[in-house]
Amino acid sequence: MNTENTLINALGIEFVELGKGKVIATMPVNEQTRQPFGFLHGGASVALAETVASVGAVQLIDLDKEICFGLEINANHIKAKREGIVTATGTVMHQGRTTMVWDIKLTDEDDQLICVSRCTMAVVPKR
Repeated sequence: MNTENTLINALGIEFVELGKGKVIATMPVNEQTRQPFGFLHGGASVALAETVASVGAVQLIDLDKEICFGLEINANHIKAKREGIVTATGTVMHQGRTTMVWDIKLTDEDDQLICVSRCTMAVVPKR
């Protein structure tokens, strides 16, 4: 997967594990991912969560015939973070023919919950 010149690259997201139904990725909390008050930006957390769900969904479809897109995402920001690394662990909760639902938890280095998200992915035929 080429992430050059993408949001994944801009945010410093790195994949730790890619599997069928599970994806783990990390993202630094730094000047690219903080909001102006010095805390991890909620939008960066959501971008990480949707990235994990999207990459996870790609692992479960036939890329010759299908493509997937984020359809809906929500996030609850549980704890603020100023620096370090957040780790997103995404697991598929539902794998249907036209949709998937992913559960994504972002944790810090001490395994403290930072954000919890649910993302629905649309699976559509390639044209």
